[in-house]
Amino acid sequence: MKYLLDRTDEQILAELKANARISHADLSAKVNLSRNAVRVRIERLEREGFIKGYTILTADGGNSQNVTTALIFVYRHDRMRGGEVIQALRKIPEVVACDVMTGDFDLLVRVESPEADRIRQIWQLIAEMPGVRDTLTAFALSSAIRR
Repeated sequence: MKYLLDRTDEQILAELKANARISHADLSAKVNLSRNAVRVRIERLEREGFIKGYTILTADGGNSQNVTTALIFVYRHDRMRGGEVIQALRKIPEVVACDVMTGDFDLLVRVESPEADRIRQIWQLIAEMPGVRDTLTAFALSSAIRR
């Protein structure tokens, strides 16, 4: 007899499709189950064939279109009260990382997009944000080490 998916199984599959590397702890919080219950359900979904395997996608998503990566160094007017800049950056989907730094600049923002023009638009958006004093942008030519 084939197992039928319930709503929780469907939620687990949707979350795994969105982020296959999600931890059992994070997944359990999203579907309101214990970590052990999530693990058991994933094992059953694998056994029943709903999850047929796992794969690795390269940075270009497995297609021939390359992703352009830019590092934007952001200088804020006020380091201590510049949280609104970080909040605004969280809303930009192409921003894949934002690190608060010590030293000359305040934030290191990593932006990835298949379209270089979109990176220019994001840079312009960041440069015009209230609280941003200046920016410096560098494009990554290739990845020397990627884990």
